[in-house]
Amino acid sequence: MNPTPDSPRSRRAAFFLGAAALLSACSAEEKSRSGDRNPPGPGAAAPDAPPSPAVAAVDRRPAEIPGLGPRTGATIGARTRQALVVIGESADSNVCRAVLYERHPTLGWRPASAVWPARNGHRGWSGHHVQGDLRSPIGTFTLTDAGGRLADPGTELPYHRDPIYTLGGRNFEGEPKAGAFDYVVAVDYNRYPGRTPSDWGRPLGTRRGGGIWVHIGHGGGTEGCVGLPRDRMKELLRALRRAARPVIVMGPADALAR
Repeated sequence: MNPTPDSPRSRRAAFFLGAAALLSACSAEEKSRSGDRNPPGPGAAAPDAPPSPAVAAVDRRPAEIPGLGPRTGATIGARTRQALVVIGESADSNVCRAVLYERHPTLGWRPASAVWPARNGHRGWSGHHVQGDLRSPIGTFTLTDAGGRLADPGTELPYHRDPIYTLGGRNFEGEPKAGAFDYVVAVDYNRYPGRTPSDWGRPLGTRRGGGIWVHIGHGGGTEGCVGLPRDRMKELLRALRRAARPVIVMGPADALAR
């Protein structure tokens, strides 16, 4: 049975098609900046006249991250060169997409990964996350520490391997949670950077929650973390570089567009 235009399946497909279109546009813009480095062959038509100085100046502006408005973009530090951008469908949805971006010195932000399917808090997002609300916090947070039940897959981040990351039981939609914490990256929300992801220190107090991680997804909404497919989680860990001062920018599309 084909989904109707207003069905969740149809909206979800449109959501990810839109993400792919953003990446395609970003790549096309980068290609237009770099230009054709191969000279025209014999008999080729003469190239068009060069653009006016005003147009050329616009074309050379460093690229921004698609989907992020000026207020959100300003929360990314000037020295940060990697940003995992997680954009949710809506404030109450637990379906999102994630893309890792890297900042080039002259070209600006460029996608360093494909569009990854992801899941966020079971009840969506919150600008004031509290313990047990089953929503992911909105904002920009540093990524400084990693860990998991399995051995380090090759990350530059400090990695804490421990059986404490063993998880069992079933999640909200009945899916098994086993293996979700085989690899994790701590999101520096209400935690002390530089400590293991399992550390219980809460600078804002326990009421404001904590233990927000990027981890292996189990197919449904989370308690506030971001879940990625297993292979994408390993790809992320291997890509993150301490010297790049990586951050995660996360929230629903309308909030991040501000």
